[in-house]
Amino acid sequence: MLAAVAVLLTATAATFAANPLMGTWKLNEGKSKFALGAIKNTTVTYAPAKGDMIKCTVDGVDKDGKPIPWTWVGKFDGKPYHIKGSSSFDTLTYKPVNDRTNKTTATKAGKVVMTGTITVAKDEKSRVVTLTGTGANGQKFTDTTYYDKQQ
Repeated sequence: MLAAVAVLLTATAATFAANPLMGTWKLNEGKSKFALGAIKNTTVTYAPAKGDMIKCTVDGVDKDGKPIPWTWVGKFDGKPYHIKGSSSFDTLTYKPVNDRTNKTTATKAGKVVMTGTITVAKDEKSRVVTLTGTGANGQKFTDTTYYDKQQ
């Protein structure tokens, strides 16, 4: 029994370690392009959570520099999981496209408000996030943000 648990934990750790999205990402604001008044996610961390879940912890700021932290716990399986701390959306879905790319969809009150693509560079040192959607003011937006992986 103990050996089976050890094998399971080793396999789970290897799965998370093999996913290039895992880890902490810091916004490269100089390279990024934001819609007017956009929320900026300054630090994004993906870490293993209970069971085979993944926890995404985000520290961001609004247009006035006010902190906006939020968290998501779920799987990269194309299903929606609830978000805590975001007034912009209720659920977030990650769907793998390949080993370095995920499609994401955010909903608010059951309506899609944002879609995007997250792609980790081949060297796994940076990633680009392209988001399109409709803000709370009804305006359409597109953001392209760049992040550097932290060690």
